[in-house]
Amino acid sequence: MDLPALDAWLREHVGDFDGSLQAEKFAGGQSNPTFKLTAGAQQYVLRRKPPGELLKSAHAVDREFKVISALYGSQVPVAKPIALCEDESVIGSMFYVMEFIEGRVFWDPALPELSNSERAQAYDEMNRVLAALHEVDVDAVGLGDYGRPGNYFERQVSRWTKQYRASETETIESMEILLKWLPENMPEDDGRVALVHGDYRLDNVMFHPTEMKIIGVLDWELSTLGNPIADLAYQVMAWQLPRDGGVSGLADVDRAALSIPSDDVYIQQYCERTGRAAIPDWNFYIAFCFFRLAAILQGVKKRALQGNASSEEALSRGEQVKPLADLGVGFIQ
Repeated sequence: MDLPALDAWLREHVGDFDGSLQAEKFAGGQSNPTFKLTAGAQQYVLRRKPPGELLKSAHAVDREFKVISALYGSQVPVAKPIALCEDESVIGSMFYVMEFIEGRVFWDPALPELSNSERAQAYDEMNRVLAALHEVDVDAVGLGDYGRPGNYFERQVSRWTKQYRASETETIESMEILLKWLPENMPEDDGRVALVHGDYRLDNVMFHPTEMKIIGVLDWELSTLGNPIADLAYQVMAWQLPRDGGVSGLADVDRAALSIPSDDVYIQQYCERTGRAAIPDWNFYIAFCFFRLAAILQGVKKRALQGNASSEEALSRGEQVKPLADLGVGFIQ
């Protein structure tokens, strides 16, 4: 980044900004590069679009800034938004600045670093925040135009079918089954529209340094308006994954021994918090989440074969397409 240009912009647009500017990139696979900024006693976080030519709708940091601005001060904890820069001439791409919050991010859903009591509290807190997110009045907070109308899952199945076909490298029987079954078993749209995070999982929330309290929901890049069950199903789907092969699931884990809730208990807690009696067609939503993840990884594999990705890691992730599709088919049967 051009630190002198950024320094000048910050001094004009960020109150109480003072001191020599330093920037440190956070490690991790964020598609939007994220930096910790330090200036004197002040600390901030900057998220930017990657420089260079991008897909039209990708890396929309202005949408991220809009959603955290709408949610700040609500029951959904987010970092305080500070300033958005749409002028790409400053550092080469659009960016925004938010407050830096100090806390804990956990990567393993088995939470080996916590006690049984803390594990139970952590999952209950994730459930509480997810329910609070889906109870947000999107019109009241200015997000009534944040997504497209219509059946969310119908749009999603259509989108990921096209993406999968465009990146297909071989015929996978279980994917063919899902491609046929999902449109034929589409649940009727219940009309509920909520703010959907799109990637709600353990490592996208930050807990208080000492308390089992979420102080920030992170990475809103995939957020939109849609069916709230998509978020719940995505989180529960991830727990079905194996613990090897580079993914962190809870398959074959004795959850009761670790005080981690079962799928049924977690779903029931969510229903109680959101005023639902039950969730019909649950297996459809889980099967869809496996299909979506498999389609995403098929795209990663295709890019690797074309030489547009880190081949070793990308190809190994591409090998997960069939196992994921097989898991999805298991839920429709």
